Amino acid sequence: PFRLKAFVLQLGCRSSVFVMAPASSSPITYLGASGVSALAFFPLWKAAAIGQSGYEVAGKGYWQKYFEAMKPPWRGSLVVIGGMTWARAAIFYGSDMGSQFMRQQGFGTGVSATVPSLLVSIFAQTVNQPFVRSSIMLQNPGEELAKKTFPNIAMLRHLAATKGLASLWTGLDAAILKTAPKYMTAVVIKDYMGLWLAPVDPKDKTAVLLKSAKVAVTAGVAGAVLTNPLDVVRNEMFKTEEGMVSCMARMSREDGAKWLFRGIGKNWVAVAAPIASTIFLTDRFKIWFG
Repeated sequence: PFRLKAFVLQLGCRSSVFVMAPASSSPITYLGASGVSALAFFPLWKAAAIGQSGYEVAGKGYWQKYFEAMKPPWRGSLVVIGGMTWARAAIFYGSDMGSQFMRQQGFGTGVSATVPSLLVSIFAQTVNQPFVRSSIMLQNPGEELAKKTFPNIAMLRHLAATKGLASLWTGLDAAILKTAPKYMTAVVIKDYMGLWLAPVDPKDKTAVLLKSAKVAVTAGVAGAVLTNPLDVVRNEMFKTEEGMVSCMARMSREDGAKWLFRGIGKNWVAVAAPIASTIFLTDRFKIWFG
């Protein structure tokens, strides 16, 4: 009886950490964590967007160009930060709440972790796509519309007038194929690592902090690296108006397999850092603010 009780207690400790949110979690903690992360890492997003789009920046070496790409002007920053904030918060909050609901209905951990994150990611990406496209195009150092008072609105109007309203969602297929697996991977790893890692004493603040950091960093890096090629395809489609398949075929003819890794050095940091930060800070905010 004693061994059985100990096993149940240990299993309870393990299972308690693979869902990021308790049933009473407020979406405010998710919005706060996502907002802080989006604001802090916007310069990294800007550098990654420029690198993956193939835009030219001043500088001779890799690091000089990297820091040049990160520098102001930060065109469309409010739109990017706002879009990232609500989208990441919605994805992680919706994933956690949806996962809890599905588990209560008797679904397994794998299905419960993947289905909600996939559905919410598709919704968030579809809503954000026009603003993502306009923001990325504004990062071109030679873009004249970036000088407007409201550059994102100017770019959206320009695209609608010259290429049609549907052009605002150009690259949505690649974006969904990139965004949904990225967050799904992050959510699945976040959930399953709670089962794989050894339980820690809740009173040991250092151990709890380190475990949360391990989960957050692993989830963020995996999601970013696995989906880099689709980031490249989406950004190239913004420039050329090509379909996804034809765009991939052209880049393969011109660059071979190199395009798969274009901008990955910047992207895995720019994507992994805010995802990891959002996961980590959400856990911290829930503890700090009860």
